[in-house]
Amino acid sequence: MTVPPEPAATGADPDPDLVAESAADPATEPSAAETATAGEPDADPADPAEPDLEGPRRRARREREERRAAQARAMAIEQARREAKRRAQGRTEEKPKQAPRGVIRGLKVLMWTAVLAVVVVGVGLLLYFTPIMSARETVVTGLTALSEDEVRQVAAVAEGTPLLQIDTDAVAERVASIRRVASARVQREYPSTLRITVAERVPVVVKDYPDGPHLFDRDGVDFVTAPPPPGLPYIDTETPGPRDPATLAGLQVLTSLPPEVSGQVSRVEAPSVAAITLVLFDGRKVVWGTTDRTQEKALKLAALLTQPGQTYDVSSPDLPTVK
Repeated sequence: MTVPPEPAATGADPDPDLVAESAADPATEPSAAETATAGEPDADPADPAEPDLEGPRRRARREREERRAAQARAMAIEQARREAKRRAQGRTEEKPKQAPRGVIRGLKVLMWTAVLAVVVVGVGLLLYFTPIMSARETVVTGLTALSEDEVRQVAAVAEGTPLLQIDTDAVAERVASIRRVASARVQREYPSTLRITVAERVPVVVKDYPDGPHLFDRDGVDFVTAPPPPGLPYIDTETPGPRDPATLAGLQVLTSLPPEVSGQVSRVEAPSVAAITLVLFDGRKVVWGTTDRTQEKALKLAALLTQPGQTYDVSSPDLPTVK
């Protein structure tokens, strides 16, 4: 390599031939390979000229994964943006609302109630319209003077009638229409029995009529014409009956007496509600007066009857007297 002579220190310009020769020296110029390397970019590994190392399936899978990753990054960015906006506005993160437990429990109860109602209605219809549970036997209890056949005839319940089709109230009213019956109760006893419970009237007093003695119960109902039981007291009123005040007053006094006292009464005289008198079997009389303080008078009379006398006045229970 030839080094060009340095210019003279005198300040004269260099020789043009020497400068041209130096510029044209091939030793100082870069080689073609160096020029290509410095002026061209590195070769692209995906250059079509190079062989494709991944198949179409791998490339498609890689592209799908890249799209998913890009979508996830976008969603994360959007979520972060919304969260930052909520924090900036002073709001907390909204949580999805869940149905309260009470509502869910209520829906379950409602559902089971509806199912149960459907089952009950179905069973009721089956029992009402089919003879599965029908009246095959009628049992009558509580009778003393009446017969079972008489009660069944008045009840008028056809054998084989489904129990649910029987109007128990109507049957009880028909049975109670018998004069000797004070009350009646009708019950269904599954699977196939109808029970009729009867309470007969009990005679309390008797009154003589041209057609014979009439028996009255504690309510003043004339329910039968028949010979009275032994020891049954007579009642003296003008118009005995359940609507006669004097009759009801006399019966109230008689039924309030203790058994040991009422068993001694042979007659109840009740011309009015204010003048009630009891006549005993031995001829003694009890002046009762009105029905005021009846229980107190009954207690005083039980004590007075232990004393000798013919007339016992308890019309004023504060001052009972014996004559």
